[in-house]
Amino acid sequence: MRERQQLDEAVSAIRKLERDLEDGVTLIELGEMEGDAASIAEGEAAIKAVEKEAASRQVETLLSGEADGFDTYLEVHAGAGGTESQDWANMLQRMYGRWAERRKFKVDIVEMTDGEEAGIKGATLLIKGHNAYGWLKTESGVHRLVRISPYDSNARRHTSFASVWVYPVIDDRIEIEIKESDCRIDTYRSSGAGGQHVNTTDSAVRITHNPTGIVVACQQERSQHKNRATAWNMLRARLYEAELKKREEKANAEAASKTDIGWGHQIRSYVLQPYQLVKDLRTGTQSTDPDEVLDGDLDPFMEASLAQRVYGGAEAVEDID
Repeated sequence: MRERQQLDEAVSAIRKLERDLEDGVTLIELGEMEGDAASIAEGEAAIKAVEKEAASRQVETLLSGEADGFDTYLEVHAGAGGTESQDWANMLQRMYGRWAERRKFKVDIVEMTDGEEAGIKGATLLIKGHNAYGWLKTESGVHRLVRISPYDSNARRHTSFASVWVYPVIDDRIEIEIKESDCRIDTYRSSGAGGQHVNTTDSAVRITHNPTGIVVACQQERSQHKNRATAWNMLRARLYEAELKKREEKANAEAASKTDIGWGHQIRSYVLQPYQLVKDLRTGTQSTDPDEVLDGDLDPFMEASLAQRVYGGAEAVEDID
């Protein structure tokens, strides 16, 4: 039923584009026959709107991967640098939350570890929506921030790093076999709000998959049983994502995107001072409005990365100071 609904929406969108294009052309022809400049302008505006919508639909055709239509987990981890990096990780978590809201996706916080003074050490978001993984999959990597630090009394420029990792939520049709003997399960007390209950019971769950070293954690629910079930689902998803990555690396002979959180590994740089610029180091896509990007305007960067994955054309892009 889900697949049928998606196909119905795709066909309806194409038919609407055809109707809107035909209406725009008709308006221009009538305007030219009657010398009505307003009708001509209205028709041209309608055709430009069709062009913009068609470009957006064209990008969605790139989302044809095996798991692109699935919901997704998104992890953010602060790099070295203490409060600076932890604040940057918090900014990234908010940025992806705002992007999801713009697309009317649902966002749940699965796990979050607060920083000592400000920001977060790490967080895991569950983002639910059509093609959520397909849109976000190119965001995995290291993100670099350059700004005047609000935590530096001397107002010096600081560079901070945080990593993002995206992997799909797999459904029941995909079977991932996990031996419980290969896993270590730890329970601990949840952090953050939740009342007396979370402070007196070990409701949070962490699972370590020994063969791969993959670690997942969940403290979303007050019940340890529910957190354990969610953590197992996250581990299945991580193992599935790892297998997808192996296939992609074999096909494209590319290096893995998960690297050290530091210099030489960043996929995108966000400069707030002394000038304002966001630059993707894989595609060269830029924005001179970092505030808008940090408020969730990520589509141009995602579209360029998706197109590069499908059509190729990767080239060396110089980083910014």
